[in-house]
Amino acid sequence: MSYSEHATADFRLTILKALADEDDNRLNETLIEKILESFGHSKSRDYLRTQLNKLQDLGAIKVTEPGSVYVAELLRPGLDHVERRAFLEGVLKPSLGG
Repeated sequence: MSYSEHATADFRLTILKALADEDDNRLNETLIEKILESFGHSKSRDYLRTQLNKLQDLGAIKVTEPGSVYVAELLRPGLDHVERRAFLEGVLKPSLGG
């Protein structure tokens, strides 16, 4: 796996973990962006939206757009990935420690 592929897979995992940490498993893209930045992922809003759409294509999340902001909601396949029950292609596997 190239550095770029690894960074993208980590970016996606960070999104899934952030959603799993929420009581309702939902976050808007502005909050997701802040969380990603705290983990060293400084990317454009377009890049974030591309990755959210990819995670939706994988069945990991549902994306809605109530206005001009994306809202992501974790779905069962995404939670299964975070909890190491099943794995999604293109998403870094979480460490055993969480």
